[in-house]
Amino acid sequence: MKHDTAPPPNGRTLLVTGGTGFLGKHLVSALCKAGYTLHVLTRRPDAHSWLKMFPRVRVVVGDLNLPDTVRGAAEGCWGVIHAAGLFSMWSAAGDFSRTNVQGTQRLLDEALSAGVERFVYVSTVAVVGRPIPGRIIDEAHPLEPQDPYQQSKVEAERLVRAAHSIKGLPAVVVRPGAFYGPLGDYAFNRLFFTDPLRGIIMQMDGGHYVIFPAYIADVAQGIVGALEKGHAGEIYNLCGECLSHRAAFDIICQQAGIRWPRLTIPKFVGLNFARLLTAIAGITQIEPFYPVGLRSYVFNNWYVSSQKAADELGFVATPFAEGVRRTLAWYRAGRPRMLPELACTESHSP
Repeated sequence: MKHDTAPPPNGRTLLVTGGTGFLGKHLVSALCKAGYTLHVLTRRPDAHSWLKMFPRVRVVVGDLNLPDTVRGAAEGCWGVIHAAGLFSMWSAAGDFSRTNVQGTQRLLDEALSAGVERFVYVSTVAVVGRPIPGRIIDEAHPLEPQDPYQQSKVEAERLVRAAHSIKGLPAVVVRPGAFYGPLGDYAFNRLFFTDPLRGIIMQMDGGHYVIFPAYIADVAQGIVGALEKGHAGEIYNLCGECLSHRAAFDIICQQAGIRWPRLTIPKFVGLNFARLLTAIAGITQIEPFYPVGLRSYVFNNWYVSSQKAADELGFVATPFAEGVRRTLAWYRAGRPRMLPELACTESHSP
């Protein structure tokens, strides 16, 4: 069977995993505003009372690592968006394969059993692992994962694409860049916003390496586009403008009024420092401030193209300077756990 584009929502029901995380908060809002009814899978519903802001959301208690809790979760759903996963740049953070690979297979089985008409898997541009110098990272770029997280996402992608090609599941894969924006406190947000705001700017090798930021609300809208317009079996990059670390810090420091000197660190010093902190973390079992797993993200040039998503999904990226302005506004507001503008104001419940 072939499903190239989806009909209008008309209250269609989606099962959403990962709906309570950084991306999830923006994604739930975007989907509800697009007219969908959502079943949001979560392990701890009591910790996410903000979901009550959305009248078209029903909370489903379940854990992808516990098969019995997700059995039948996709029944009655028109589609599935699988955004859940274990992400960390510290290789000892958990069992990436169990969560990202086995959990994905479990959800694919549920989707196939329920006969859903659309499955969107949220992967990451980071599956590329080691970008080829001088080559633009499009969806056909070879994959060379460098750490357990990246490897687990590559394996999960293969499962999704096999479910499409062998079993006919109308599946689409999206690969976002490095998330940043309001409501985030890890990875890009920490390194480029939280740390500089508290006086720590670690600019490696003069800041000439290129990063691949993706404004979080753009990613959410890109997923909606993949759901409605994506071609089954295809992959779409969802990324903003690629710019050097130095250029990113220039924009952030200018808008935040940060004027203290930046600490420029040679690559070999940065890597040895990360190795030391990672070794100490092996004893303390506390994620290091600067894990050695960052090297793939920091010491490569990530020139990512989202042209395919722009052409086929209508994806539009927010300019980095504007995304920075919105992110800093959230920090200045005291980093609230939710944004009032994300609420869906429909008066009826599913």
